[in-house]
Amino acid sequence: MASAKKYSAAAVLAAWLIIVAFFMVLNRALDLEVFFVLSLIGLLVVAVLIDGAFSRPRYMRYIGYLIAAGVALFAYIVVEKILEILAA
Repeated sequence: MASAKKYSAAAVLAAWLIIVAFFMVLNRALDLEVFFVLSLIGLLVVAVLIDGAFSRPRYMRYIGYLIAAGVALFAYIVVEKILEILAA
């Protein structure tokens, strides 16, 4: 049961990333920062949906590490954009 949930979560996340990339190419606005933020949002949604209420699978710990790294990178992007605005 848990492995089916894990694989369906990976498929949903992959579909989300393909949709985001498709619309970015369609809009001719390829921006790695926007893609990263939208993929982090997708990962957070998937992580909340697959997290069990009473048991926590081992792979959720690794997803937690990935989310922590993503949030740190997101904070770096935000600080970089703030400094860019202040420098102008």
